Amino acid sequence: MRPALVALAGGSRDGAGQEVIAHLLDDVRRRLPGVDVISAWAKPDAPGLRQVMGRLGCPAVLLPLLLSTGYRATIDVPAATARSGAAVHLAPPLGPDRYLARVMTARLREAGAVFGDAALLVAPGPREPGGRAAVEQAAELLRSEWGPRVAFAFASAGGPDVPTVVDYLRHKGTDRVWVAPYSLVPGSFAARVSVLASMAGAGAVAPVLGSHRLVTELVVVRYQEGVRSLVAGEVPAHDRSSRQSLHAV
Repeated sequence: MRPALVALAGGSRDGAGQEVIAHLLDDVRRRLPGVDVISAWAKPDAPGLRQVMGRLGCPAVLLPLLLSTGYRATIDVPAATARSGAAVHLAPPLGPDRYLARVMTARLREAGAVFGDAALLVAPGPREPGGRAAVEQAAELLRSEWGPRVAFAFASAGGPDVPTVVDYLRHKGTDRVWVAPYSLVPGSFAARVSVLASMAGAGAVAPVLGSHRLVTELVVVRYQEGVRSLVAGEVPAHDRSSRQSLHAV
């Protein structure tokens, strides 16, 4: 029996966001026939990670559907995975990754951006060490796909903020600035990015990453890497002494 895939999704209460996750995981199931793909949610009204792992009696790859690890800690992952009683490989989050940079490029084009336009990646404010570095890496990956006119901003405290960066890009001679929300699903964050972009006078806001085929591909790659680690006998996540926690946005 192949290891299960446990996908840890964020705590979005937005129905459209939940539909995106459901669609994404359906696509993953089609790509991984015979693999039990299970969703766990970081929200109180859905099966949580502890509950899911407590019912799991087989080896698994736990994949956080997050774009960074540098956000406020709300889930004690080792304590949850220890409930499974079987080997669990904790995969790295989805982002930053070149697959996602390519998805953002496609979403910008969907919104009407063309080569030579500036792209502004907007992320939630970094809440823990490592959050800002992850966003900087995501912006650098987008720059390598889109072109040199790429910058990043944060939607909350910490800076640089959206109006400041939009003004900076225009000062550099860019007439059109397109905004790319660094988010997997629609919801309150994506809505806030749209408001900030409008207030700053930016161009259109690209759709969120969503269930793009390259996001599906990235999930499959993370799973396959995790299976190889399990087969190689690497230390399961719940046996590690260090505490690791995650927060989804």
